[in-house]
Amino acid sequence: MTISEPKPLEEILESVADEKKLFLIGCTDCATVVQVGGEPQLLEWKKTLEENGHEVTGYLVGEPGCHVLELKRQLREHQAELDAADGVVVFSCGTGAQVAVQALPKKRVHPGTNTLFLGSVQRFGQFEQLCSACGDCIIDMTLGICPVTRCAKGLLNGPCGGTSAEGKCEVNVEVDCAWKLIYDQLLAAGAVDRLKKIMAVKNSRPHPGKRVLARGGTK
Repeated sequence: MTISEPKPLEEILESVADEKKLFLIGCTDCATVVQVGGEPQLLEWKKTLEENGHEVTGYLVGEPGCHVLELKRQLREHQAELDAADGVVVFSCGTGAQVAVQALPKKRVHPGTNTLFLGSVQRFGQFEQLCSACGDCIIDMTLGICPVTRCAKGLLNGPCGGTSAEGKCEVNVEVDCAWKLIYDQLLAAGAVDRLKKIMAVKNSRPHPGKRVLARGGTK
């Protein structure tokens, strides 16, 4: 799940300062669960923006907000409201905002949230980052714990030697050392010998440009 948080009101108001009439877009998936872009949040933003001198012509909670063709189809049902709007504010993830740009090429689109990380839902309103979407998953070697994400240093061959006697990380003493957790998992499974295998350094550079996942693979 993509975890996002709302941008500060001041930042949004500055972004839409020249656009008095606005249309709002949310998402039924991640943004709704994270409570940044579901219908209750869009209605609250509608009220807030109107209190600050803007008119909200309408809103749509995309099903989902990151599907270009579906969003285009759903937006056609709000054409009059879109035509009346000077700009669009998107309260979903960064991908949702960019999909809205594709769906509405003649409108200026403003992101209403900051995308933080890929996370799991631990309980209502609590999320934990477990994956960095590195594109080369190795959790079969570590029995389900990702050192790229959960180790503060991103070590692939750990531990680093800074683990406390209580099994905490030296970088953040409130967090369990990922490699201590991995060791405990391997020990319980009788697979500690896996630690002897040296894992190659990952290519951690960003991947600029367009990537498309198709039947033939990733481009």
